[in-house]
Amino acid sequence: MDRTKHNARRCNLFAFVLGKVVMKLTGWRIEGNLPESRKMVVIAAPHTSNWDFLYLFAAAYSFRMSINWLGKDSLFPLILSPFLKYLGGIPVNRSKRNNMVKYIADIINSSDQFTMIIPPAGTRSKTDYWKSGFYQITLAAQIPIVCGYLDYKEKVACLGVSLIPTGNVRQDMDRIREFYCGRNGRHPENTSRIRLKEEDANRQ
Repeated sequence: MDRTKHNARRCNLFAFVLGKVVMKLTGWRIEGNLPESRKMVVIAAPHTSNWDFLYLFAAAYSFRMSINWLGKDSLFPLILSPFLKYLGGIPVNRSKRNNMVKYIADIINSSDQFTMIIPPAGTRSKTDYWKSGFYQITLAAQIPIVCGYLDYKEKVACLGVSLIPTGNVRQDMDRIREFYCGRNGRHPENTSRIRLKEEDANRQ
């Protein structure tokens, strides 16, 4: 994976206005505040629809955030790659055994400002466990996990609870579970269970 120049935390005025217009025209509103930290990982849940991508960008720009996100390298064809990277995309070759946590943590540590969006379910389908990459990255870099959601029932995009992981996985996840209780994705039946495999492993 090539190291690319990643976006600063604040988006430009055009993106901010565009985000506001999209949210206004589609009847969505934003709630919450952008944390003071210059580096963070924002988890996006529940993730149940392809529409999440559009509203996620519109909401992020409305918060004046310039975001980064991970995507399979196959999603970065030569003709679109520069544009997707400009939007904060970081291509990932999943066929190779890369230490993704260390790779992202190194990018974060070498950046003055860095905001990454991660949908921890990793899929639009219902799963029993979230992927723990967001937790491992923030624990390694000692930066906040910021909980964000798109509630389709209320048409609200929100940034809420912010916490720096302690290493006590169950305790930290309890705070996250409490925040997401009652949030409605576009397809509620596909909402994944909010749990990490590490929580069950620690019980054994």
